[in-house]
Amino acid sequence: MTLPLDGLRIVSIEHWAAGPYGSGQLADLGAEVIKIENKRTGGDACRAAGPYFLGDADSHVFQTFNRNKRSLTLDLKHPEGRAILLRLVATADALMHNLRGDQADKLQLTYDDLASANPRIVCAHISAYGREGERRAWPGFDYLMQAEAGLYSLTGEPDGPPARFGLSMIDYMTGSTTSTALLAGILGARSTGRGRDIDVALFDVAMYQLSYPAAWYLNEGYVTERVARSAHPYAVPSQLFKTADGWIVVMAQEQHFWELFCDLVDRPDLKRDQRFAQPQGRFENRDALTPLLDAHLGMHDTAHWMAILGGRVPCAPVYDLAQALDSAFFRGRGRTQNVAHRSGKNLELIANPVRLDEPLPDRPGPAIGEDTEDILGELGYDAAAIVTLKDTGVV
Repeated sequence: MTLPLDGLRIVSIEHWAAGPYGSGQLADLGAEVIKIENKRTGGDACRAAGPYFLGDADSHVFQTFNRNKRSLTLDLKHPEGRAILLRLVATADALMHNLRGDQADKLQLTYDDLASANPRIVCAHISAYGREGERRAWPGFDYLMQAEAGLYSLTGEPDGPPARFGLSMIDYMTGSTTSTALLAGILGARSTGRGRDIDVALFDVAMYQLSYPAAWYLNEGYVTERVARSAHPYAVPSQLFKTADGWIVVMAQEQHFWELFCDLVDRPDLKRDQRFAQPQGRFENRDALTPLLDAHLGMHDTAHWMAILGGRVPCAPVYDLAQALDSAFFRGRGRTQNVAHRSGKNLELIANPVRLDEPLPDRPGPAIGEDTEDILGELGYDAAAIVTLKDTGVV
């Protein structure tokens, strides 16, 4: 058997999270991802991202995003480095990067720049604000996108300061969006014989996540605001509730779930109360319903209510990160992967969420330049030429 993307070659000029996350999705599914790094600057900045390291120029952060890839060190600004890149592009299906928006033109990484080497090449450009417009040269990171796209304003309690997501989800969404678009571009190139440029901006991805609250504002002028207890802006009850020992999230946001919930928690009176009987009434009277359910659910611990509601009414316990990773359900699903790192450490990482009828690869992220000689050999450079390239700092 072969993995779905076996035979696909992707050249990636990437660092930090968005690019590596996106190409990592493809590498896990069998694509050959050749990661180009600048040896003089230490390569991908994630190699130096603490606090936990695996020897020199490697870290837990780097390994999270870069397993199953190859590393080629290359000076893209050197004429011979450019020649190597063009040879590599000629053998590839796609080139992707997550540099600033003005860098693709400066480094000649667009389709027009590379089509002479390979007319079927697909060039995927990830940047903070796109390759056009007044911000094309601006640097940018995930948290900035969450702030300006209004996501901070929707996160946290109404009386608290604006808050971001707990993780860099815009980076990850941008990477996933790009990997999907890149595969679509490759399919198109295989049918037409012509590649293209594909642009994905972190800012645009962040704005796209506004989804239906954006439709409410753009069409009705309604501004969605934070609701207490991380509640849904309209559906009730769909929020946090207190229990005797912590919190539970209940999402009884469909009428049949609401009625079943009332029966299961032994409060059938609530479904007959005219304030709460129908969705609109529950929305209008959320502030009255919440303390009633707090008082009732607070009589028992979260495990008690999960035993009653689990699998019948949508609900979940509220865990911290350690509880989530140690939970019997998660562990029982076998969703971690052991990677034998070259340092001798058995590194445990979260497994790719895609399940296939065969195991996904489990190679560790490469040492900087680990595959340089092999890749140059594949491109036709002999041993003497490789030595010269190293001596002159091209690789």
